[in-house]
Amino acid sequence: MAIMVGTSIQAQNQPDSPSATLPHREGTGVGLYTLQQCKQEALKNNIAIRKADNSIRSAEEQRKEAYTNYFPNVSASGAYFHANKSMVDGTINPAEYIPAELATMIPVEIAGMMGSPIPFSMMKHGTLGTVTALQPVFAGGQIVNGNKLAKVGVEATQLQRQLSAREVELTTERYFWQLVQLREKMKTLDAASKSLESIEKDVKVAIKAGVALNNDLLQVQLHQNELASNRVQLENGIRISKRVLAQYIGVPYSESFDIQVPEIDASKFQQTPLPSLQEEELGLSLLPEYQLLEKNVQVNQLQQKMEFGKNLPTVAVGAGYIYNDLMDKSVNRGLLLAQVSIPISQWWGGSHAVKRKKLAVQQAQEELENNRELLLINMQAKWDNLDAARKQLVIARKSIEQADENLRIQTNSYKAGTLTMSDLLQAQTQSQQARDRFTEAYTDCQIKALEYQQATGQK
Repeated sequence: MAIMVGTSIQAQNQPDSPSATLPHREGTGVGLYTLQQCKQEALKNNIAIRKADNSIRSAEEQRKEAYTNYFPNVSASGAYFHANKSMVDGTINPAEYIPAELATMIPVEIAGMMGSPIPFSMMKHGTLGTVTALQPVFAGGQIVNGNKLAKVGVEATQLQRQLSAREVELTTERYFWQLVQLREKMKTLDAASKSLESIEKDVKVAIKAGVALNNDLLQVQLHQNELASNRVQLENGIRISKRVLAQYIGVPYSESFDIQVPEIDASKFQQTPLPSLQEEELGLSLLPEYQLLEKNVQVNQLQQKMEFGKNLPTVAVGAGYIYNDLMDKSVNRGLLLAQVSIPISQWWGGSHAVKRKKLAVQQAQEELENNRELLLINMQAKWDNLDAARKQLVIARKSIEQADENLRIQTNSYKAGTLTMSDLLQAQTQSQQARDRFTEAYTDCQIKALEYQQATGQK
């Protein structure tokens, strides 16, 4: 897709600027900043970008956390106890365990001894320790889909950062061109002031010669006062705009902070044909807004699969190790484990949860299609805005030529005595206003150009 606007940015020192002789020192707030340098500083320092970077890092950690679910679940536990009495007490009567037919065969001396109960006690103190490791074999796809979901989350935060970067870039350009506009208006005001000074000198000479009235001089002086008042407002606007720009791009503000005003070259705005439907479709696929809508569909699809997986059995295998000395003797045992879990009660409400997720997928797909149409409309609207701004710029440039010619004719007529001072001052005001409108149209073209490029995926 053809880019409709080109911008020439060349160094152009302003003698009237207090920082015109200072070189740019990155990130210090001292010196002249070009538009590109302002963007670089904003993308590095603006809080919206820092928040987006933190979101990406958080999503990356979540993705790594989800990946650990592939590994075995290892757990260990240990316990030691010491009771004031044995936990198991009792007696054993051996005679109760000897069959009657054998009792007659035992000597009387031994039989007498066996007739007495034997007391016993155990487990007054002991140690118990276990270690188990369970490796999930099947979890209804929840682990696999969970990892896919975390990956989509990372991609979504990266797209969100692109949106933040675009907004920061656009806002930086707006602040930058606003300051350029005020600077150019100040230059126009300076030119008008010099022109009035020349007229004032001519009027004074004419008054001395008796060919002009004092009223003419008063009108010139009143017009000079008006320009002086406009200068105060412009200086205040420039100062505030500089502070706003410095704060937004994240550099310390100082009196020496300023911008490097680019060359104003309206001839670089050329008419281009309306982009074709194929070009718009291609640009649509490049837009982070559209890609985020696609990611939203993927997220809902994966959530539906995970919800369905909750209703499926889970299988895990593993191994364990057990140690105890409960019987005052160390016992070590190894064992193999197999675990199957069937969520029977989950089925009761699980089917409804799956249907709910299915509806969410359908809604995400409908939002994708609806917003796709809106994004295409937005492309057309941004192109129309840029085309209108370009036409306004052409008109503004013609107005300058016409206003200058009118001022030249009116000046000659005043010198010939066929025109009043009021008419001459009005012609000069029109010339100044025409230049101001041209500056406004030019800066508006710059902003509309970037908006169109962003809306079509070119930036």
